[in-house]
Amino acid sequence: MLKILGKRSSINVRKVLWACAELGLPFQQEDWGNGFRDVTEDAFRALNPNAMVPVLIDGDFVLWESNTILRYLANRHGGAALYPQDAMARARVDQWMDWQASDLNRAWSYAFMALARHSPEHADAAEVQRSLQAWHRFMRVLDGRLVETGAYAAGDAFSLADIAIGLSVHRWYQTPFEHARLEAVDGYYRRIKQRNAFITHCIGVP
Repeated sequence: MLKILGKRSSINVRKVLWACAELGLPFQQEDWGNGFRDVTEDAFRALNPNAMVPVLIDGDFVLWESNTILRYLANRHGGAALYPQDAMARARVDQWMDWQASDLNRAWSYAFMALARHSPEHADAAEVQRSLQAWHRFMRVLDGRLVETGAYAAGDAFSLADIAIGLSVHRWYQTPFEHARLEAVDGYYRRIKQRNAFITHCIGVP
């Protein structure tokens, strides 16, 4: 059985839990991270020298980096519906997954830590505003894309990209600040929230 190391409050751990549920894969999840087992323990660093969650253990195979784990699970467990075999369709999924991990996540990180997590290390008001401005800018990029597709990030079908982006969108709505009106994103979020796997593993955690 798959083993997933990392606490459920981690957005990147929830990516993996959600993907497993979409693929119908049984798994065991262990809480590691702040408030739980220490990721700086030698036993954990032997699995991931970065001392970060999540870590996936599949038999003797160990893997870290959440988006890489999503791709691995889809490739190994018949997830072509989530990660298509066609080169162009797959590249589109990869493009939006990579955009989420780099541009979108980098934008919201400071504001989220300040406004939702109340981190004392993220208390600079000017940095919060800069983060919010960047977050709004990239959410408008997503809104424009969703206007084009009328459905999901990579096209008309739900994919791995929507697991990654959907959790960031959930975080957008769960963070207290004045949000821009983005109708296509609003509709996207409503669709995402109807998925059983999202309801099981993501609702209630920002």
